Amino acid sequence: MKLGTAIAEIMRREGIEILCGYPVNHLIEHAANAEIRPVMVRQERVGIHMADAISRVTSGRSIGAFCMQHGPGAENAMGGVAQCFGESVPVLVLPMGYQRRLAHIEPNFNSSEAMKPFAKSSEPIILAAEVANIFRRAFTKLKNGRGGPVIVEIPSDMWNEEVPEPLNYTPVLRTRYGADPVHVKEAANLLVNAKRAVIYAGQGVHYAQAWPQLKRLAERLAIPVTTSLGGKSSFPETHPLSLGSGGLAVPRAVPKFLAEADVIFGIGCSFTETNFGIAMPKGKTIIHSTLDPNHLNKDVEAKIGLVGDAGLVLDALLEEIGKTVTADRDASAVAAEIAASHKEWLAKWMPKLTSNDAPLSPYRVLWDLQHTVDVKNTIITHDAGSPRDQLSPFWKAVEPLTYLGWGKTTQLGYGLGLAMGAKLAKPDKLCINVWGDAAIGFTGMDFETAVRERIPIMSILLNNFSMAIELKVMPISTEKYRSTDISGDYAAMARAFGGYGERVERPEDIIPAIKRGIQKTQEGIPVLLEFITSKETEVSRPGT
Repeated sequence: MKLGTAIAEIMRREGIEILCGYPVNHLIEHAANAEIRPVMVRQERVGIHMADAISRVTSGRSIGAFCMQHGPGAENAMGGVAQCFGESVPVLVLPMGYQRRLAHIEPNFNSSEAMKPFAKSSEPIILAAEVANIFRRAFTKLKNGRGGPVIVEIPSDMWNEEVPEPLNYTPVLRTRYGADPVHVKEAANLLVNAKRAVIYAGQGVHYAQAWPQLKRLAERLAIPVTTSLGGKSSFPETHPLSLGSGGLAVPRAVPKFLAEADVIFGIGCSFTETNFGIAMPKGKTIIHSTLDPNHLNKDVEAKIGLVGDAGLVLDALLEEIGKTVTADRDASAVAAEIAASHKEWLAKWMPKLTSNDAPLSPYRVLWDLQHTVDVKNTIITHDAGSPRDQLSPFWKAVEPLTYLGWGKTTQLGYGLGLAMGAKLAKPDKLCINVWGDAAIGFTGMDFETAVRERIPIMSILLNNFSMAIELKVMPISTEKYRSTDISGDYAAMARAFGGYGERVERPEDIIPAIKRGIQKTQEGIPVLLEFITSKETEVSRPGT
């Protein structure tokens, strides 16, 4: 069989049902012939973001895949690949490449070489007879260990090459590994005897689907739980032991309890130092459970390292703890302390969350959104900057994988692709992206993709006609040249693309507009609701 037919068949056997892409890449036709749905985007980065979300919302059980043209298509895709690498998301990336005789001749762009520094693995196909071995290696990397993008480059002179039949390919194994029992015992002892422990849960809990074990551990020892943005929704945020999630903006309880902790247990996290994550206080006893031993002592000093799958680690800890703690500890005192902190913090923010001002407070828009949608059946994500910081502290996720967060460097416009990919993977969910007028300038054309590909997401746009975060750092250029001013009628843009677009300017119109938007998505129509907001710059930082 021809090479493209073989690759599509391997993907089909591995359970891939959707191939995001942009032509020309001949794999698109081969995939369609194999009943794999091709979804064409308007720019490569958005397609990788969609594949990213497919992997995330299925805990990596369905692998997102993206293919693109050689040369400029591959060059444009690099930002999306780097995003997957930073967030440890398993995505199969299939660029076309230059002919083998030209692949290493400057200035031709060689994807397998250029993307290698920010990929889990990167390999070109140079012999058709090796295709099964190449994809066996690729899918083993994708399905095991810490996630990351895997590159398989297909040179453009390979498509007519013959792969020996019958195709010798069986879907690869998925396996797990657990921590050293000696270290499990030490960690259990520390947690049992801690006075003010805190659990910090990362996205590894999602990939391990270890949500029940995390909840059991917290309840057994009455330990408060906070999460990274990537780990948000791994623990129900309406639970009495939930501190909320932390990024650049945090609920007040998060830094308070971390500062007062004697032991911090990080589970399924990297503890990567970033402006968009929780800064771990110095001088704490840290137990670090991670899938990747390279993350131990990378950014924080760990007293105990538990290397392994978050589910296996939690199972082992629960078994060890159960030898001495046979019933759930009384959590009433710590729960009351958490509730008091939340109440005091929310009282400070309630004027913004319920503001009747016009232009609208973005906090009011997001507060009304949360109290209008069915939160447990909604998958929500945000963009960088203000939408992230205005949404993440206040949105209470109650079901696993209903919030797609991230905690490293992130490109503007990321949320649109995430929402579309989530909707493709979970069509019964209401999938929402929250972005600003800066982010829509980066990827807004791909709202047309949602319309054309019949992906009925709901896009919440906070439009303040400004780069609001930059106002404080660009005062001269703003005053002299209006450098932070941006503009657009984005609801009209959505309508022009064939979607539903509505502009909202009055607070009393927020909830009715959201209800209309939900109804339109149920009718199969992508929605963009544009809310005209104030130039809000205050966020809930530690100490506020």
